[in-house]
Amino acid sequence: MNRRYLLRASAVASAGTLLTPVLAGSAAAQRVSAMPEAGAAAPSSTDTFFQDAELNYNFLTLLGFARYGLVDVGSCLAIASQITDGDPASVVQAFTAAGDQFAAVGDTAAAAGHLVSARNAYLQAATYTFTATYFLDAMGAPERFAPVWRRQQALWDQGAALLDPPMEKVRIPYPDTTSTQVPRQATTLPGYFFKVDDSGRPRPVLIFNNGSDGSLPFAWAVAIAPALERGYNCLTFYGPGQGLALVDQGLSFRPDWEQVITPVVEYALSRPEVDPARVALMGDSQGGYWVPRAVAFEHRVAAAVADPGVWDVSTSWGLAKFPPPLLQLFNAGNKTAFDQALQQGLASDPAAAATLAFRSRPFGFSSAFDTYTAVKQYALTNDIVDQIRCPMLIASPEGEQFWPGQSEQLYQALPGPKTVVAFTRAEGADLHCEPKAPGLRAQRIFDWLDATLA
Repeated sequence: MNRRYLLRASAVASAGTLLTPVLAGSAAAQRVSAMPEAGAAAPSSTDTFFQDAELNYNFLTLLGFARYGLVDVGSCLAIASQITDGDPASVVQAFTAAGDQFAAVGDTAAAAGHLVSARNAYLQAATYTFTATYFLDAMGAPERFAPVWRRQQALWDQGAALLDPPMEKVRIPYPDTTSTQVPRQATTLPGYFFKVDDSGRPRPVLIFNNGSDGSLPFAWAVAIAPALERGYNCLTFYGPGQGLALVDQGLSFRPDWEQVITPVVEYALSRPEVDPARVALMGDSQGGYWVPRAVAFEHRVAAAVADPGVWDVSTSWGLAKFPPPLLQLFNAGNKTAFDQALQQGLASDPAAAATLAFRSRPFGFSSAFDTYTAVKQYALTNDIVDQIRCPMLIASPEGEQFWPGQSEQLYQALPGPKTVVAFTRAEGADLHCEPKAPGLRAQRIFDWLDATLA
């Protein structure tokens, strides 16, 4: 997703209340609500820990991570007690402090030879530190984003090196076809390979495609850990605009994601531990667009999963909700006037401005007009979907906040074998990417993969 941070997206999408006075020459402005767009189901009283929607969603996700050993519920509750609801600075302070605390525990345990304890502490430290990255823009510290991201990655690497077998850091050859240099520059993408054992025997492999802002802790909880315990090797990576490919390499998102997945599949097939007939691809959040887009062109994938199905990424950006004068500027291609009007409107709403900055970062543009123009390219078409050949599972959670109805839209358009799986509030598996029920999610998805790849 623009996964969790999409929870503030309507602050930008609702700019009609904010920008209409600006465009009319008035100084008046109204505070914009930072709640999910239409289609979202508000959390019930039993799963509301914070009134701040983004913070609450992050916290629910953390609690779900306990299923695969990344956090203790008690630690999460202790951190929550240190947070002032709606104050992003207190969120960053609480989570980075917890990350530092568990990193110190890991160092002490490692020095004493308690490697399991060290591993668990480092992975927990990485998880808390990563959570802080969602709130740096909102507290007015975007310059801290890259350093804090690198910190959580380093902590994860320390912990994952103590897995048995250890995580293997790899470089995936990537011909950057978006480069304007002649000849085009070839580079690599950061990849991470997880093995069931050291036998070297070919096994099914799950390639996991994170969302726009996902990390290794998220990948572990929704893909890697459940894959390993079921006998799948797992390969995940940072594509252009994601993680280290963004903060260290300066690579930006691209809509033609098959240009990313094909090199990843090539790398997977080069490994002796991979059964070439049993390659599965899973994408979460915005990965629910990238995966169907990719498998329309990359036919060596034997099964694909999208959670949720995403037909048109741009609908979550709320361009259609802008006031008519602003839409007219955009549709007329008046970049300068559009950017100026948007900036004037957001000047009185730092939270909405921070949202736009966070969401725009992976696209690589300094202009909001350019970013909105680019986002409109991230959409499937019937012609593209008609080329998908592999069986596909689409998750459809109740209360999907960001792309409501698009799982069903993708399901209806698919020409081949297809399955849609509902996740409901009654079973505690509602909301985007089922944050409260990773075990149930894994059971349904991997049972389908087992049967499909058999």
